[in-house]
Amino acid sequence: MVDFSLTDEERQVRDTVRRFVQREVMPLENEVLRNERAGAPGLDRSVLRALQEKARTAGFWGIDTPEEYGGIALGPVMSCVLAMELGRTFVPFQFGGSADNILFAANDEQKRAYLLPTIAGERRPCFAITEPGAGSDARAIRTRAVRDGDDWVVTGEKTFITNGNEADFCMVFAVTDPEKGAAGGVTCFLVDRDMGWKSSPIPTMGEWGPAALSFDGVRVPAANVLGEVGRGFELAMSWIGKGRFMIPARAVGAAERLLEMAVGYANVRESMGHKIADYQAIQWQIADSQVEIEATKWLTLHAAWRAERGLDARHASSIAKLHGAVMANQVVDRVLQIHGGMGYTKELPIERWYRELRLLRIFEGTDEIQRRTIARNLLKGHVRLGTIGE
Repeated sequence: MVDFSLTDEERQVRDTVRRFVQREVMPLENEVLRNERAGAPGLDRSVLRALQEKARTAGFWGIDTPEEYGGIALGPVMSCVLAMELGRTFVPFQFGGSADNILFAANDEQKRAYLLPTIAGERRPCFAITEPGAGSDARAIRTRAVRDGDDWVVTGEKTFITNGNEADFCMVFAVTDPEKGAAGGVTCFLVDRDMGWKSSPIPTMGEWGPAALSFDGVRVPAANVLGEVGRGFELAMSWIGKGRFMIPARAVGAAERLLEMAVGYANVRESMGHKIADYQAIQWQIADSQVEIEATKWLTLHAAWRAERGLDARHASSIAKLHGAVMANQVVDRVLQIHGGMGYTKELPIERWYRELRLLRIFEGTDEIQRRTIARNLLKGHVRLGTIGE
């Protein structure tokens, strides 16, 4: 039997997070809008840190971090459920106490210098693989690292790096053996900002603030190789694949919040003597949105379920990510349409959601890349149709 219910404990965890988002996070939305429209960051980092401490007091710290590092390791399914709750607000909040999964591959010395301070919120990293000529095709990276005595000398450019302008160290991927290609010729380095790399922000249509990174002969100690020399591409793929289903999870939360706005507006807005909720054109947009949200929800939870049981979740994650990204954009477009001219103004936050959600179809694997992956898996026989729970 397939059991879709949450345990009493899981339901309590979800409800606690839902109340926290409603009481502590959502009230900051107007402040975020004011700051962003004035050209400033949505919230000062100190405000976000204070929110994280409030959540920590409530028991939410390192939700996907192993207990040995001070986390609570809720697992992929509950992490997904909580991401849906956090997705209901555009305040850039996430629980503290976490670190990029590949940092757990660090040796003991590196863990002391990078992993533990990141979990504690004392250091801020960024993941740097994308380059001007290597976006979806990560195998095409050109950044080079050449061994020179006890150091590696890194030279190259990275682009669209999340947190790149705020990070004090980066996990940068560079070619160390061009003859071996991605399979054995790419290495990951832990590179502190004070080693010499530079960053500059990239303006975007949304509030995501990526950066361009420049490495001009940056000397990195050999002790700062993360994992093994030549095995960096495996780390990169594990980083990219680890949380791909978390993207549609947050999309579900955002879409549900937006649909609630549409339902509320349709029940009070009158046109030609009737509530617009009475018109079939509005009803169908609301119905289609509900169907698409529910489909994304279960595709996402299925991917998380596979990950939780140690099954290969990559194909399921690609399906969820593709469907969720398209769904969120369709829903926000319908919600804006239902609100008419008011939806297009900055008096309502819909236009802000509209710009933010457009990013989902691009980052962490574009729609086109997800379709290519799904089709290739089927055509090459990597996955089979007609299976349940396998």
